[in-house]
Amino acid sequence: MKKGNQGDGGGRPAVELTGDQLIELKALATVLNKAQVADYFGICENTLRAIEKRQPDVSAAYKKGRVEQILDMGGNLVQLAKEGNVAANIFYLKTQAGWKESEPEVQEIPAINITVDPRAVNTSSE
Repeated sequence: MKKGNQGDGGGRPAVELTGDQLIELKALATVLNKAQVADYFGICENTLRAIEKRQPDVSAAYKKGRVEQILDMGGNLVQLAKEGNVAANIFYLKTQAGWKESEPEVQEIPAINITVDPRAVNTSSE
């Protein structure tokens, strides 16, 4: 029979990530979201979030991995744009400078009525 009150001991031990796993997590964060990282480590996403609360360095490693990848990709995009890549320029300006393609203005064209004068009929073809 269990001794003590509910919540005192028992249950699974809390999962903690090791230093090597933190390095792995930082690398994984460059390409995976939290659900995918949790799958990689064989835990559920809620467990990963609980680990982040207990181990702030886990959250920091994930964020740093994401930020470093964004910095890298942003640098590549700017480099391509500077080299004259039109698509890179357009993408950068749309996402960073608020540019957008405007829809052409729809103009209503009034109906045209054509009336043929009966005297204008060519009778010489008979």
